[in-house]
Amino acid sequence: MMSLKNFVLLLLCLWGLQEEGVQACSCFPMHPQQLYCQTDVTVIKAKVVGVTPGGQGRLTKYDIKLMKTFKGVEKLFTAVHTGPDSAACGVALTKGVEYLLMGRLQSDGSLHVHLCDIHQPWKDLSIMRKHLLYHYGEGCDCTIKSCISFPCCMTSLTECLWTDFLPGKLGNRDQAQNYACVKKSDGCCAWDRPAIYQPNGYPTLKG
Repeated sequence: MMSLKNFVLLLLCLWGLQEEGVQACSCFPMHPQQLYCQTDVTVIKAKVVGVTPGGQGRLTKYDIKLMKTFKGVEKLFTAVHTGPDSAACGVALTKGVEYLLMGRLQSDGSLHVHLCDIHQPWKDLSIMRKHLLYHYGEGCDCTIKSCISFPCCMTSLTECLWTDFLPGKLGNRDQAQNYACVKKSDGCCAWDRPAIYQPNGYPTLKG
């Protein structure tokens, strides 16, 4: 029979392993454009059509039907790979659901999605969020500076201050949901909220 001392030590070890897993997957808040503009990131709309569970050192494989590529190599991806569970920084996707995926292209040509990457059901995106996917690329020469406390000041004309997480605005993700940081004609960068409707009242793109 396990002694009380050994039982306590076992609990502490398990707690420590759990903490390591959580820390390994801690995600610092990032504006969607910051992720979009990273050089190794591919952005696609895809429908999950199958899954091969991972485990014991194997990644989970989600078979997908590629519907649109917003950024990255023009390749007919048929699968995305992720960790076997959240402790391994994996994501859980649902078969039959269409997703916006921002994943990372690996040296072997495969696409991997991390817990900190965007993996959002397409139907949950607002019209503006879908529209912004066509505008983020206009600001990849700009820098989005995260503001989490005062003072927070611009140090360059090519910076946009992301203030969604300043005290008093926590939970208000207006800039993340509705704006892109783009370079203007004068070379300066500024937040821009693109028009999603034409003068005739019709959407500029289909959802």
